[in-house]
Amino acid sequence: MKKLRLGIIGVGHRGYITKLWHNPDGRSVITAVADIDNNALEKFKKDVTEDAYFTNDYKELLVRDDVDAVVVLTEDYKHKMHAIDTLNAGKDLYLEKPMAISIEDCDEIIKIWKKSGRKLMIGFNMRYMPMYQTMKKYIDDGYIGEVKAIWIRHFVGRGGVYYYQDWHRNSKYTNSLLLQKASHDIDMIHMFSNSYVKKVSAFGSLDFYNKEEHFKSDGLENQIDDEIDVEDNNILIMELENGIKASYLQNHFTPDYQRNYVIIGTKGRIENDEVNEKIIIKTRNTGTLHDMSDLEINMKATEGVHAGGDPRITEAFVDYILEGVEPNATPIDGRMSVAVGVKATESLRNGGELKIIPVYNLNNY
Repeated sequence: MKKLRLGIIGVGHRGYITKLWHNPDGRSVITAVADIDNNALEKFKKDVTEDAYFTNDYKELLVRDDVDAVVVLTEDYKHKMHAIDTLNAGKDLYLEKPMAISIEDCDEIIKIWKKSGRKLMIGFNMRYMPMYQTMKKYIDDGYIGEVKAIWIRHFVGRGGVYYYQDWHRNSKYTNSLLLQKASHDIDMIHMFSNSYVKKVSAFGSLDFYNKEEHFKSDGLENQIDDEIDVEDNNILIMELENGIKASYLQNHFTPDYQRNYVIIGTKGRIENDEVNEKIIIKTRNTGTLHDMSDLEINMKATEGVHAGGDPRITEAFVDYILEGVEPNATPIDGRMSVAVGVKATESLRNGGELKIIPVYNLNNY
């Protein structure tokens, strides 16, 4: 049996996903781990395995002969450095989303990737969640006709815990939460529409976590060196290259956590209900088989974190490296998601000014 030997850079914030790759009797095993935090390394030894090479210097990991591919799970602002060094070291790469925090950094990563000849996969686990894969299939099968509009409401419950207690809350590390958090949803808009956003206008502000009393009401302490300069209440409107109109709403102080997707086509609409694990399809009665009844699809229970997305994407990376099975998202998808987040942030910080998304040409890399 072919076995993929993995090195992990960064086992703190997203490190729990690494358990899924450590299968000594299966197709992948973790052979080396790097993190600047010794506590994170000790936790990894306890939770995953002690049978690996451990270091505080990720460059030591990159030169090891027992590492075939590298998984980068570090903070967003470190992605460019770790990605480029990994590719230049001749290792295949799994790079957590977002690809980077600027368009220029993404373009530099893609340039090095093309030059290296290695494999690069972006960690868009929503593309592997059964609910969204099911919605995509019904859309592709023509149940709602030609897609014309996509509406997304993102209720980020516990946003204070997740994003306003650490590095996420400062723009020099994230750019904005429209890039960091919304990169998943922007990518899903691209997936459902089979197109990329071409222009965007956005509005947003820091409406809740700008007050000490709100931290206290959430049971949190507002004690950190870096200031808060990322917005917690955001709205985007977008037009895609194929004419589809899209909107995205993100709020970090709602009492619940869920994503609500509504996709409207010429023959009907499809909507998800994450809370009740359902998909609803409403159709226009135009006389065709697809359009003569409404549907309610009850999703089967899924195992694994992120609604089953993490087990599937980790397996997909192994399939990609060992079997050559192409992943559900490309590095260009990663770049375009960041590009929309960057331009949306520029727009909201300039009064909603219309921003054009810079096009890419893979031949130029």
